[in-house]
Amino acid sequence: MGKRNLSGAWGEALAAEYLRSHHYQIVAWGYRSRFGEVDLIACNRKYLIFVEVKLRKSPDFAQAMEYVDRRKQDRLRTTASVYLEEFPTNLQPRFDVIEIYAPEGTDTLHPKINHLEDAFQ
Repeated sequence: MGKRNLSGAWGEALAAEYLRSHHYQIVAWGYRSRFGEVDLIACNRKYLIFVEVKLRKSPDFAQAMEYVDRRKQDRLRTTASVYLEEFPTNLQPRFDVIEIYAPEGTDTLHPKINHLEDAFQ
């Protein structure tokens, strides 16, 4: 019998696999600064994408994206700025959210993945 709980590392691994299958390259995983953490940093030919992964059993209470409030967005932006100072690039920065819904926790065979590109306005 497997675990039915949700693991952030499991969700981030699913998100990374999803991104790779959609022709993104994973640049960093769990990048931390004194301001916060970015779950995944990925890139394609045009964008350097700072990805927040939100894992939930269901959207019944609230969509996962709703947990990325203004305060969280500000921390992500600041952490991304620190990253860009450390690793300059010509790519356009973008902030995405990947929502993963796994009703059976880590036993879910086919989690629903919703990729919200350019999620912060």
